[in-house]
Amino acid sequence: MLAEWLHSGKPSVLGGISGAVAGLVAITPASGFVQPFSALTIGFVAGFVCYFMVVKVKNWFGYDDALDAFGVHGMGGTLGAILTGVFATSAVNGGLGKDHAGHLLPLGLVDGKASQVLNQMIGCGISWTIAVVGTLVILKVCDVVIGLRVSPEHEMEGLDLSQHGEEGYIFES
Repeated sequence: MLAEWLHSGKPSVLGGISGAVAGLVAITPASGFVQPFSALTIGFVAGFVCYFMVVKVKNWFGYDDALDAFGVHGMGGTLGAILTGVFATSAVNGGLGKDHAGHLLPLGLVDGKASQVLNQMIGCGISWTIAVVGTLVILKVCDVVIGLRVSPEHEMEGLDLSQHGEEGYIFES
């Protein structure tokens, strides 16, 4: 909401709700690994990054995302996963390992394990690859079996009427 306020001069309820969802999506990978202030930081950063994705990047690439699922969930989750590598600490989750002397092993950058940020980025890359390839396979199967597009006539008529036999929006008075 703050990003929207700074950008457009006024906040909106949709912006506030979208920002809250972005923060929750971003903190989800880190829950159980970060302290409260780090969680707030992740959520705050996610609000700005996701707003940028929804307002700028979507327009630059021109992709169709009416509900901003990619900008909020895709990028929010990716950012949260990477920032988990920054803020994860054994002070929150010390059950992940000890060295030979019995001391807790560092978990993230703030704990002294900078390599965890790279590990998180690699994990995100693998996840993105699986998601993209899986989506393309599903889309191809759907296209072969039932098709992905309706006819241009159905698009012009409106899918509510052509596919469901009823009008979703009646603009006549």
